[in-house]
Amino acid sequence: MKRESFGSRIGFLLVSAGCAIGIGNVWRFPYVVGQNGGGVFVLFYLLFLLLMGVPVLTMELAVGRAGRASALRAYQALEPAGSKWHAHGVFCMTGNYLLMMFYTTVSGWMLGYFCKFAMGTFRGMEAGAVDGVFNALMADPSEMALWMAVTVLAGFLVVSLGLQNGLERITKVMMSALLILIIVLAVHSAMLKGGAEGLKFYLVPDLGRAMERGIGTVITEAMNQAFFTLSIGIASMEIFGSYMSRDYTLGGEAVRICGLDTFVALCSGMIIFPACFAYGVTPDAGPSLIFITLPKVFVNMPGGRIWGTLFFLFMTFASFSTVIAVFENLIASCIDNFHWNRKKAVVINVFFVLIASLPCVFGFNIWENLKLIGGRGVLDTEDFLVSNILLPGGSLVYLLFCVSKWGWGYDNYIRETNTGDGLRMPEGRLMKRYLQFVLPVLIAFILIQGLIG
Repeated sequence: MKRESFGSRIGFLLVSAGCAIGIGNVWRFPYVVGQNGGGVFVLFYLLFLLLMGVPVLTMELAVGRAGRASALRAYQALEPAGSKWHAHGVFCMTGNYLLMMFYTTVSGWMLGYFCKFAMGTFRGMEAGAVDGVFNALMADPSEMALWMAVTVLAGFLVVSLGLQNGLERITKVMMSALLILIIVLAVHSAMLKGGAEGLKFYLVPDLGRAMERGIGTVITEAMNQAFFTLSIGIASMEIFGSYMSRDYTLGGEAVRICGLDTFVALCSGMIIFPACFAYGVTPDAGPSLIFITLPKVFVNMPGGRIWGTLFFLFMTFASFSTVIAVFENLIASCIDNFHWNRKKAVVINVFFVLIASLPCVFGFNIWENLKLIGGRGVLDTEDFLVSNILLPGGSLVYLLFCVSKWGWGYDNYIRETNTGDGLRMPEGRLMKRYLQFVLPVLIAFILIQGLIG
């Protein structure tokens, strides 16, 4: 069966960037920036994005484009005879399922809040009552399951239409709307009275704040954020490499994907910090920032119902773009490995993901006393396995496969990466030694730190 392909270059870039742009990126990034010295952190983040994120991203894409298949089959096509690199393909598929087991629930929260703001649930509400809306959502498994199910069904509906007619077409519209929304929201926040102080706190380098935090901590946090923002390590990006043409170099495409991802992350902070400073609210990390702190801001803001609706529409697009990108990975893996057609793969995965996502829903209510790894709840355990083990561990496997003589090999990797027009990865001995000896140590450091933390 002929391999599907993207209909356009912009389609590939928007789908790949949509996979990277997720809810953790657009609500965690601004907080971590502010906590770690503002502009100082941003400079380190951009540096590590180029030193770590871009190279590993090119490796995932290179394996996909050269192997013309999902992870397991691509490894089998490229690995030396008798080797077992393809075993990582099983972990990749497991990681994508595990990611969707909690990501669909959180994406459902975004959709639910978009509907609540659009329908006027928060209109005239006292700030103190805002907390109760989120608490009520967490305590109601039926409502949480409803929003999760809508997300899952809508996501698989999109990918059931095929790569070009479904994923690419919908993502083009959604990502274009997302970029327009984020610019409108950022401009509005920056123009709020007192918003300039928020921008100053967020973007102006403050060495004093960075030193107070600890420059080592700032560097480590920047390294972690640069690495995890691209969702590399579990073949979420590899599958799109398998659909790519060979017209453009992978280094140039990786830089463009990182650029879009970083633009959205930076703009999300330009929405959040000015709004919080304008209304005297201290930005907090995690769910409280998005679902409690910001709704309190919108409640007190003129036209807050409209701005709140637009904000959660933006967040819904950001999360849903990742959902459908990962769903495509799951469908493609089933087609490649089990020889199912797309319709059969969609039907089976709909039921599986719906059922597999329920533990995360129940972890906030029916199973709220259930503690798993390290005393974590269901969502935190699933997130820990993906973020702290499978992503960095998988990235290390991709790296070693591409640069070691026991895997695909550096020469094959660099040849595939630099095929086509555009920005080329340096091919000299210095780059080879960096990829073979320095980058593995950096990724191993992140892996160990994540396990210890």
